[in-house]
Amino acid sequence: MMVSGMASTPWRWRVALGLYRLLSPLLLIVALPAWLRKMAARGGWSTPFGQRFGCYDEDIEWAPSGRMHMHAVSVGETLIALKFLRAWHKEHPQPVVLAVSTATAYHLALAARSELLTIVYAPLDLVFFVSAYLRRFEPAQVVLVEAEAWPELMEQCQRKKIPVCMINARLSARSERRYRKVRRWIAPLFQSLRHIGVQDAADAARFASLGIAAERMTVTGSIKFDPEAAPPPRQRPEFSTILAPIRKDRALILAASTHDGEELLLAQALRDTGTLFLCVPRHAERRNEVRDILQARGFTVWLRSEGIAPNEQNIDVLIIDSTGELRDWTAHADVVIIGKSFLSTGGQNPAEAILAAKPVIVGPHMENFEPLVGQLIAAQGIIRINNSDLLAHTIATMRQDRGKTAAMCEHALHVLQQHAGATARSIAMLENSIALTRAGDNSHGVEHTDRQTETKTEPGP
Repeated sequence: MMVSGMASTPWRWRVALGLYRLLSPLLLIVALPAWLRKMAARGGWSTPFGQRFGCYDEDIEWAPSGRMHMHAVSVGETLIALKFLRAWHKEHPQPVVLAVSTATAYHLALAARSELLTIVYAPLDLVFFVSAYLRRFEPAQVVLVEAEAWPELMEQCQRKKIPVCMINARLSARSERRYRKVRRWIAPLFQSLRHIGVQDAADAARFASLGIAAERMTVTGSIKFDPEAAPPPRQRPEFSTILAPIRKDRALILAASTHDGEELLLAQALRDTGTLFLCVPRHAERRNEVRDILQARGFTVWLRSEGIAPNEQNIDVLIIDSTGELRDWTAHADVVIIGKSFLSTGGQNPAEAILAAKPVIVGPHMENFEPLVGQLIAAQGIIRINNSDLLAHTIATMRQDRGKTAAMCEHALHVLQQHAGATARSIAMLENSIALTRAGDNSHGVEHTDRQTETKTEPGP
């Protein structure tokens, strides 16, 4: 563990951090116009996004200090954080602050807010903004979701002796190679972590190559894929009501988290299959763009936000333009296609569809979900196709051989079982880390206090 203090900090890290501090404001200025446009498109103007710049509306007396803070960057990390916190609060009913970075993630987290969960924006990783954030909230513990270690946040937490842990961490072989090239310059970035919960042994080996001691790592499995941490997706009556007048006995083919261009690609591939295409764009604000593109190619389109369609209207595509509903929409589908796997790279999470016992089709690009996807293919738990031209035939085959399709769903669920208990193991890891931190603090006479000495009803963020 590094000792706090500039004198003991490796000179290479001081140089790297200095360059980061110098260049970050310039990059922010360049990126700010596009970032503000994106914030507006995703409903960010209605949220307190000034918090990203260290600006807070409420008086500091109301700030929930001395609490555990969990940092989740975008929607994927926020879903993991919420899944973890639901389990955490069953054993530890103490207030927690969840800090997110995007407007979509903020809306998603806000919908799950409770008396035990305060939602804020994480500060941009510039020295003044991070300082304002830490000064206001005085976190007792910071927990990062996946490998999102921001240099300024890590440096200031280290100086203020705020312990930082990481859960559900993964490090791809590509990222490892990139980090290893500059390892001598950025080693303190990861080495200052108190403990890391990694998804598998391969991730542990990659983090070890960056100089992280084995005793500070625990292989927990993936919270994202843990089938025990949440009930399976379920059909909602309101979704059935929306589908009733437009389904007309057709099979429902759902494309989950599609990216630019995939909506038209998949709609054209399904045009003559006699199915109803449920399209869930990754970003709901693209609803009008997607509708216009599909209508220009002759498709009849209805938006989920428009309510219930007239019975006499023949709908080809239903666009699910909502946030936080994808999980339960999968329970209504007959087949699920994973977005970002055809025209983009990386793919999206197939776990929810598998937990819903739905057959899954992926395109050639699922890099962000290896080795899981490789294991699913080897177990005949999902089907990968190289291009959308094979989609109609693949779906027809699935529907004809129901026994084989049911077996595929069972094989996929069996693969996910290797991650069963990942959330519980992550909780145990964090509990142990907190206990060790408190033991060390008490041995030095350090005591954490909460600025709020009376029970108050906190205003919303």
